[in-house]
Amino acid sequence: MKLLVPWLCVAGLGLGLAALYSSNQKQAAEVAKLQAESQALSATTEESKKAQSQPENDELAQLRKDHEELLRLRNEVHQLRDEKKQLAKQAQAAQAANPQQQLTQQQLQLLQAENNQLRAQTQQIQQGNQVGVCQNNLRQIEGAKQQWAAQNQRPAGALVGAQDLAPFLPNKAVPMCPAGGVYTLNPVGINPICNIAGHVLPR
Repeated sequence: MKLLVPWLCVAGLGLGLAALYSSNQKQAAEVAKLQAESQALSATTEESKKAQSQPENDELAQLRKDHEELLRLRNEVHQLRDEKKQLAKQAQAAQAANPQQQLTQQQLQLLQAENNQLRAQTQQIQQGNQVGVCQNNLRQIEGAKQQWAAQNQRPAGALVGAQDLAPFLPNKAVPMCPAGGVYTLNPVGINPICNIAGHVLPR
């Protein structure tokens, strides 16, 4: 009997070590599984961010192109106005040198019509540029709403405030409409809107 006791102790110790080893193996397998899931989630989040940032980059590139076109057209308008002023000065000088030489009413009306046309074109260009900037702002707000809802597991219809979206926006604040419009954020699942007609996200 005395000989059996040490052997029984050794056997019990062996069983305990085997159980401990098995438990450690299971924990290591669970840790590896959790690490793999975490890496997969990080990769999915990174791909989602890249997919969302690509349209924004395209929009910014288009806005820069539109802005450059606007500057070019404004420069042409300024040049035309300068030429018009020079022609008017030459006409005044000719009139002073020869009082009998007068501009006809038709020529005056033509100059006035050209001036009005230039003014209308400039206003249309400015309005078009403002619409593009406003639409890009609305896209940024909608993207921030989707990121906030995904991160906080909020369903469609959940209310969201400007302070909730600030961390997800480029300047950490809700952008302003270039034409002075007021934005309504709307709940998750509904696009934000601007109170100026025509300043809407295209469907």
